Amino acid sequence: MAAGHSTLSVDGVTLAYDERVVVDGLSLTVPTGAISVIVGANACGKSTLLRAMARLIAPREGAVLLDGEAIHRLPTRQVAQRVGLLPQTPIAPEGIAVSDLVARGRYPHRGWFGRGASADDDAIVEDALRATGTLEIADRPVDELSGGQRQRVWIAMALAQRTDVLLLDEPTTYLDVSHQIEVLDLLTDLNRARGTTIVIVLHDLNLAARYADHLFAVRAGALYASGTPAEVVTAETVRAVFGMESRVIADPVSGTPLVLPIGRHHSG
Repeated sequence: MAAGHSTLSVDGVTLAYDERVVVDGLSLTVPTGAISVIVGANACGKSTLLRAMARLIAPREGAVLLDGEAIHRLPTRQVAQRVGLLPQTPIAPEGIAVSDLVARGRYPHRGWFGRGASADDDAIVEDALRATGTLEIADRPVDELSGGQRQRVWIAMALAQRTDVLLLDEPTTYLDVSHQIEVLDLLTDLNRARGTTIVIVLHDLNLAARYADHLFAVRAGALYASGTPAEVVTAETVRAVFGMESRVIADPVSGTPLVLPIGRHHSG
């Protein structure tokens, strides 16, 4: 199946840790072949929702649907061939080289007996390294890299997995501003070149508005708003979702909504 052709949706999903409900009866449909960003205040359930979409958490009620089938009923390997996940704090084995880590993205495609890498696998890994600008550091240990370099390597591994859908949980966390832009530009390149459906959890609303084709705003475990950045990022939504007064103007660089917070000392 070509990249971007798998469909992903959430149908009346309730997620809980023990007795604490984190996501309550939420439904959404991820636009195929687009970049969608999930935003919301801390502890609103957005990362938990993403983990359920990746089949890491089983819903108490409802279902996550991959191509119309409940994802938790599908074989793990089949899901891994169609959906990739980059968690917020991935951990690489100590001393592993960049190329070896990226090659792990091919594991779901290697058959039941764990056959060695094929020429096609090697070519796909090299392509992923080149696309992320990490080919020149392919032989270096991952634990010697900077934060920005490490994140590009993890994205390279996700590219090597060649999935239709890629889920990322706050991929810009702990990165300085230049590396945040670099990572989001890279994901945009991937989406535009390959049609990969990308879903990102971001805490920066302005970056979300700039890079998203579609936004999902989550409040207290429920979907509050869904649509284009222009439709979702309004002063009313910012107030309801983040509990903050703001002024929303057009970003002079991108033309997308730009949120200007209004604090007690700058309300004039």
